[in-house]
Amino acid sequence: MKKSASDRVFDAVNITILGLVALLTFFPIYYVFVVSFTDPIEYLQSKFILFPKHWSLASYEYLLGTKAFIRSIGNSTYLALVGTLLSLVVTAALAYAVSRKRLPGRKIFSLAILLTILFSPGIIPNYLLVRDMHLVNNTWSLILPALASGWNVILMRSFFASIPAELEEAASIDGCNDITTFFRIILPLSLPSLAAFGLFYAVGYWNSYFTALLYLNDAQKWPIQVLLQNMLQNAQNSDLGQDAFVAAPPAETLKMAAVVVATIPILLVYPFLQKHFAKGSMAGSVKG
Repeated sequence: MKKSASDRVFDAVNITILGLVALLTFFPIYYVFVVSFTDPIEYLQSKFILFPKHWSLASYEYLLGTKAFIRSIGNSTYLALVGTLLSLVVTAALAYAVSRKRLPGRKIFSLAILLTILFSPGIIPNYLLVRDMHLVNNTWSLILPALASGWNVILMRSFFASIPAELEEAASIDGCNDITTFFRIILPLSLPSLAAFGLFYAVGYWNSYFTALLYLNDAQKWPIQVLLQNMLQNAQNSDLGQDAFVAAPPAETLKMAAVVVATIPILLVYPFLQKHFAKGSMAGSVKG
């Protein structure tokens, strides 16, 4: 169908606006990447670089050669792996339980889960809870209070409710109890949903900042996001320089390199979960 002049003008305006938005979105990413690979001497001479003449790995070599940065990467990796695994187990188990009509007090449990979404206790009650559990300055203070999200439980509950009850009846006839049915029948059917929610949890744990800043006093237990914040506040982080044997690159190039290194792990994980992501995130949300 032939387009009119007004349609062509409309399409041109849309393409121009969306192109500008895409450019504005992409530019900060490009600038961070470029500055992180810019030769330190060239950066000190110009300060603002879009197309560096000399590329260098000096900032990455310095960061990856310091104990504080490597330690914080390890802390974040441990937090993301252990936290995501435990969160998936707790979320899936709770969602499966409240999705079964035979559970006594099922409506009360569902209402309690819904209330956690509508109302938040606030910072002070959360801190008092963590303190009374003797978790202050402990990595588990970032995991245990955030094991399950009420919203994720409700979505996964809808997904489990859509699984035919005949599968459980067949498993029961074969001698499976509820736990065996859950791990051998229900979970294998829930891989798309688990992949989607696992990505949500992993990103949340990897980006832990405020809770880590609130509960962790020992710098050796800081995740990468807190260390990055500390680097942004200080022109030159003294902890990073303690084990360096060469002059440190400019603080700005170090910051950009740290941002790239902290972002890469999540970017590498996403492609492997992409095929499950759309399907899993919509699981149980629409019923025919």
